[in-house]
Parts: sequence; structure tokens; C-alpha cells
Amino acid sequence: MITTASLIVFLAFYTLYYTSKKAVLSYDLGFEKWMQKNPKQTKITGLVLLLTAYGFWLFTKSLGCGSLLFFIQLMAVGSLIVVLTPLKKISRSSLLILFIIIGLLEFYYS
Repeated sequence: MITTASLIVFLAFYTLYYTSKKAVLSYDLGFEKWMQKNPKQTKITGLVLLLTAYGFWLFTKSLGCGSLLFFIQLMAVGSLIVVLTPLKKISRSSLLILFIIIGLLEFYYS
């Protein structure tokens, strides 16, 4: 459940990052072009994803701990996206491998 919430936080911040006018954007994928052309739907989608991830954190942990972990993760993921996206260091395959390994470790130790 924590891996799912982490993935949703990443997707939410990434969608909200692509609605920024100041960000250096690259259009490698089709949905990135769609996000830039439809900023209103993208912002709504990003906010819904953030609320969903926050709900997962609250369901998994308690109110205080879930809120703290959600905001810590949001700051960490946000800073990594802002720093690494213009350098084109975020690839689909590396993210997929990372989340699969994290998911397997979560299921193994729970």
C-alpha cells in the first residue's frame, strides 16, 4: 500500500510539474504533450491524485504519522522531479524497475 501511495505521489507531482509555465519541459511521450495542451484537466487530475495518495497514507498509517510521511515524501519526490527532469535522468524503465523492487520488498517484509 505504501508503494502504491508513493507511485501516486510521483504521478501527481509529475502531472502538476507539467502544468508549470517556468519549467523546462521535454515532450518524449504522448501524454506529456496532452498534459501541456490541457493544463486545467491536468491540474485537476494532479490534485485528485494527491488527495488519493494522502488517503492511502491515512488509511495505512494514523492521522499524524500519515500526514507527516505524506509531506516528507511529497518534498523528496518533488525536489527530485524538479532537479532530475530537466537533466532527462528520469526514464520509464528505471522508474518501473525501482517501483517493482520496492513493491517486492514491501510485500516480502510485511
